[in-house]
Amino acid sequence: MAADRYEALHAAFRWQVPADFNIAEACCGRWARDTPKATAVYFDSESGCRAQYSYAQLQRAANRLSNALLNQGVRRGHRVAIVLPQRFETAVAHVAIQQIGAVAMPLSLLFGAEALEYRLQDSGAVLAIAACDALPALREARGRCPALRRVIVVGECPVDCDELPWMEALQAEEARFQRVVTRADDPAILIYTSGTTGNPKGALIPQRALVGNLSGFIASQNWFGFDPFHIERPSDAVFWSPADWAWTGGLMDALLPTLYFGRPIVAYQGRFSAAKAFELMAGYGVTHAFLFPTALKAMMKAEPNPSRHGLKLQALMSAGEAVGDAVFGWCRDALGVPVNEMFGQTEMNYVVGNCQALWPARPGSMGRAYPGHRVAVIDDDGHECAPGQVGEVAVHARDRHGAPDPVFFLGYWNNEAATQAKFTGSPADSWCRTGDLARMDADGTLWYEGRADDVFKSAGYRIGPGEIENCLLKHEAVANAAVVPKPDAERGALVKAYVVLADGHAGDAALVEALQAHVKARLAPYEYPKEIEFIAALPMTTTGKVQRRVLRLQEQQRAAQAA
Repeated sequence: MAADRYEALHAAFRWQVPADFNIAEACCGRWARDTPKATAVYFDSESGCRAQYSYAQLQRAANRLSNALLNQGVRRGHRVAIVLPQRFETAVAHVAIQQIGAVAMPLSLLFGAEALEYRLQDSGAVLAIAACDALPALREARGRCPALRRVIVVGECPVDCDELPWMEALQAEEARFQRVVTRADDPAILIYTSGTTGNPKGALIPQRALVGNLSGFIASQNWFGFDPFHIERPSDAVFWSPADWAWTGGLMDALLPTLYFGRPIVAYQGRFSAAKAFELMAGYGVTHAFLFPTALKAMMKAEPNPSRHGLKLQALMSAGEAVGDAVFGWCRDALGVPVNEMFGQTEMNYVVGNCQALWPARPGSMGRAYPGHRVAVIDDDGHECAPGQVGEVAVHARDRHGAPDPVFFLGYWNNEAATQAKFTGSPADSWCRTGDLARMDADGTLWYEGRADDVFKSAGYRIGPGEIENCLLKHEAVANAAVVPKPDAERGALVKAYVVLADGHAGDAALVEALQAHVKARLAPYEYPKEIEFIAALPMTTTGKVQRRVLRLQEQQRAAQAA
């Protein structure tokens, strides 16, 4: 059992954020100069293609892309969409965009045309870097995105006359580039997050947010030497996570922090499977990983004796949903690595969790605030709750020493009202609400109690009902719709839709399939309703708002009765 150094670590911790900070320099530039031959990315794929890239190769490719972006009219502050899977070019794109002071906007390959169109329109993205797989949906959306000037295509596939192949774009440019100077508060990344109602909101992430992520990353990966107050990165560390690099979990919890410490990350382009997970970890000597509970459950069921793979795993982080006692025990006993659970949001990521090397974890808990973050459970009026009282998890804009916490987002893109509503007062000096309910023990340990709103997690994906409901309402057979989570042992929850039919339509199996296909074609595959129930009327408040809570509780009661 680890000694509990939690309080001493927090008391001694101070943020050290330089006035000038650039993610490209921190994650690549300095390593390309100091350790140019060190491996940055191991690439592996379902097709059998494998490659290894150094930090010098990453820097040269990024320099060429930065020059190409400037020649395409991209300037400082412009938004550039990245619609790519885990691969070397994705890392290149992020470094190149940061070098010119533009804003990277990662988008999932799973997005359909409608999901892409909204984000491209709302952000005013001027250029997209996309994989061949994303082209059909991107081409469909592009005609309604007037700001989008050009698409750079990664991969071997036919391109339209106004699309530019990746290799052609890079080969025409010099491998030298002088990056711009950016301030720590300058915008760096725009990530869209699903909300309860309406369209997704774009969270604008500053350069400094990467620094704000580091204390949590270090703690959750047990990257400490004998003296916990001096960070030591393991010289043999190799990182891997199946988390999509288009999401906060894959980008800010895996790719960027790994590169920040000059270590290699494994990029796997393909579908997740338990067998492949063990193969990758064994083959590349993975020492540190981030695995969703859903992935860990699949691995636990598939492999009762993981020791036969000769894994080198030293630390493991999990997030997205509760791990549970069974998985926690399997990680500890079968993998030989107790899992460090973590909690965070796109707006302020990596703020709560565990570090088995420095303080004992309690299975089933969310953990405690990571160093540098001030976390509390608050009531509706913004006051801190007593120990054991259920309230909303909140993170203060300033740490316990009164210094600004660098992890915070700059605000929602073109949505000042939503930004203000996120805080209890001034965004510079107040609590920021997470929308998650929990209770806190006297020692700061948090225990999850559910969502304060209607957002939920399914297989690690954050599902906002608003976008799915809006999509369903565009079908002629739908008069109204409400989306809620249906409890599921494997995924945590399934997406379920309650649908009120329009006049003249029958709720049969054929319509269920049609509605599912309707959503699949426009949004991401993980968002389509796995189950649809037709209902005469939705439960409503007196002011005409859908009471999703009533339907959610109904699903919970049905699940309990079935069990």
